[in-house]
Amino acid sequence: MTLAAACMAVTMNAQVYVGGSVGIASVKDGNADAETTYKFLPEVGYNINDEWAVGVTLGYQKGNCNLINASYNPNINYEKFSIAPYVRYTVPVGSNVNLFVDGGISYGSVKDNYTEFALGLKPGVAFTLSDKLSFVTHFGFVGFNSKNPKADGVDTSNATGVEFNQNNLTFGLYYNF
Repeated sequence: MTLAAACMAVTMNAQVYVGGSVGIASVKDGNADAETTYKFLPEVGYNINDEWAVGVTLGYQKGNCNLINASYNPNINYEKFSIAPYVRYTVPVGSNVNLFVDGGISYGSVKDNYTEFALGLKPGVAFTLSDKLSFVTHFGFVGFNSKNPKADGVDTSNATGVEFNQNNLTFGLYYNF
């Protein structure tokens, strides 16, 4: 009975949101032409309370826009599919503005080329447009990223650090139920 009451209390205070983000960047490697890359990141989440949420982002990316080896090889079809569950902590800074940080993991795969794993934090800002609609932006990554090439004789690349550039800038809308 106590467990049922606790579940009802959590459900009554929780909100589901759906939406996602898009990102676009330009990668230029040496004298080669610049490549425009883009990503679509549909997302669903669950607000546990005013501060904490859990969610998952599914992703599709066209083009190589990566923390490790951000170069473009025109002979490789860079189409990446990814999944990234996260926990979000939110701090209100105004009546319609919230700062947040997503802590999570990400797994991505580029067919016949490499797999990628990341663990870290993604800061962001959410602007409440109405009771049901929010504008959200993510702007960076702090953490660990590992890229495992599928080619024989090529070693795994690892990076740890902070990255604030156009490669990690996304804009999106959330619909709150």
